[in-house]
Formats: sequence, structure tokens, C-alpha cells
Amino acid sequence: MQNRSIRKRLANNRLLAYACSILFLLISMVLGISIGSVHVPISSIIRIVGHEIFPFISLAQVDSMHLNIVLNVRLPRVILASLVGASLAIAGAAFQGLLRNPLADPYTLGVSSGASVGAVVTLFFQISIPFVGAFTLPLLSIVSSFLTIVLVLGFARKIEKSMRVETIILTGIIFGSFLSAVISLMIALTGDELRQIIGWLLGSVSMRGWVYIKIILPFLIIGAGILLFNARELNAMSFGEERAHHLGVDVQRRKLSVLTAGSILTGAAVAVSGTIGFVGLVIPHLTRLLWGSDHKHLLPLSILTGSGFLILADLVARTIISPTELPIGVITALIGAPVFALILMKSRLERSG
Repeated sequence: MQNRSIRKRLANNRLLAYACSILFLLISMVLGISIGSVHVPISSIIRIVGHEIFPFISLAQVDSMHLNIVLNVRLPRVILASLVGASLAIAGAAFQGLLRNPLADPYTLGVSSGASVGAVVTLFFQISIPFVGAFTLPLLSIVSSFLTIVLVLGFARKIEKSMRVETIILTGIIFGSFLSAVISLMIALTGDELRQIIGWLLGSVSMRGWVYIKIILPFLIIGAGILLFNARELNAMSFGEERAHHLGVDVQRRKLSVLTAGSILTGAAVAVSGTIGFVGLVIPHLTRLLWGSDHKHLLPLSILTGSGFLILADLVARTIISPTELPIGVITALIGAPVFALILMKSRLERSG
């Protein structure tokens, strides 16, 4: 009887978690579409989006300017921000579970910087793989991000065979700093040709359009699908690889799957929006604090919360000093850096205590 009561309470908590996360995402999307230099009434947003889903809904009372703003400017921007936020958040949650540390994310592990190098090289040399076309950029970003995480783990193993999490994170930060310096050097040496990429590297979802949504969406589905499929194994590995092995988990194969999926998600996100730091660090950590660490629910909840968070960060970036627009990466860094410091201090205090 008591077990049934506990299961019922857990189920109610999970329903509450999903309800709150979905509501947060919906509110973020409405605000992101409505607020701007031209205010779009919520009633008009509902009619416009409703018409796209159900064509029988009339647009007679909708201003044509509002229709153009929603469909061609703000809606694709909001959707792209949500997809990028979802990709980075679920990748961060998976890395944190795999490495058993809340400080791990695509940014601190150097994966984002690796993906940026792949993207910058692709743009500079105008590389286009036959039969791949527009997907060349995310594909090479993914390859570059995966090679980076392999190098980080390999280097960390050389330094310390036990591969403590602190060693992996410090190695990732070193590689990330080095790769960022390589990008800066490329920009400095090439002059005006890559100056425009500086803004892209700071992170933005501005003026990307529906094409970029089509680019990131399949990679998000594949990467998130792999991670959700490995959620149970992530739960086991969060207690340590040896214990997971005793529980029947093929640790090496599952680890490779998680790292590959994280690289796919990070590479695709960086390819369409540039480097946006700290989303994969802050969102999974807060989601874990609020709703627990079960990856079967942590991963999808991180997707929902990360989507809403990046939409709001983009909204702040384009309105806080309007008409000038800040890079979205600046806003996430201003929020994420203090949180990163707090998490680090808390982990040190827990270890010393």
C-alpha cells in the first residue's frame, strides 16, 4: 500500500514537471513572437499559427504586416532558438550524467569550440560536399566536435589513467581555449573575409529563416533519439562505470553512443547559431534540482526548459538595448558564468565537508 502511494506521488510530480515545462515553453514562444519593435497581439498570433495548422481558420481580421512579421521573421526565429536550446540542453544533461559531474557541458568540454572550428573552416574555404549541399556545414561541425571530445578524453587518459572528472573538464577547457585562439588567429590573418563570422561566433538566431530550421531539425531528432534510447543506461553510469558494468550495461558502447549523440547535437546547434555557451550547463543543473536526476525524465524536461530559456534569452538580446541587438551568446554567458561559479563553489564545499 505504501509503495503504491509512493508511485502515485512520483507520477503526480512527473506530471507537474511536464506541465510546468510545457507551459514555460508555450509562454516563452508567445512572448518571443509578440514582443518587438512592432507589437503583435496574442489573438493575431493564435489566428496566424492556427491558420497554418488548420487552413479553415480565417485571417480576415489579421493585419497583413503582422502576418508577414510572424511567419517570415519572428516565428522561424523563435522555433530556431527553441531547437538550438533543446539541442544544447539535452547534450549537456547527457554529458553531466555520463561524466557524473554538473560542471560538464558542450562548452566546458571544448565540444562547442571544436564544432566552431569545423564551421569556420567550412565557411572560409566554402566547402561543399557533393549530394550533401546545405548539410555540409552541420556535418563538418559534427565531425569536428566529435574529434574534439575524442581528443579531450584521450589526452585526459594520458595525464591520468583514472580519468577523474576534474581532469576531463580541465582538459576540455584547455582544448576549448586553444581552439578559440585558433579561430581568432584565422580571423586576424584573413582580414575582412572572416570579420563577419565574429558576430556569428558570438551566437545568434537572427535572420536565419526556415532553411536553418530544416538543417538542424533532423540532427536534433537523431541525437535526442539516441540519448533518450540510452536514458536507462545513463542512470546506471551515473553511479560509476564499474557498477554499470555489473548491472549488465555495455559501458564502452553506450559511452560511445552518448558522446556521438552529444557531438551531433552540439555540432548542428553551432552550425546554425554559432557558439552559445552555458545553456548545456545551467539548464540540466536547474532541471535536476527541480525535478530529480532520473534521465528518463531529465532529458525530455531539459529539452523543454532549454527551448524556453533560449527563446527568452534571444528576446532579451534583441530588446534590452533596442534597436541595437546583442548576440544571444552574450546574454547566456552573463547568466551562465555566475551560475557556473556557484556550482563550482558548491561542489568544492561538499567535497571539503
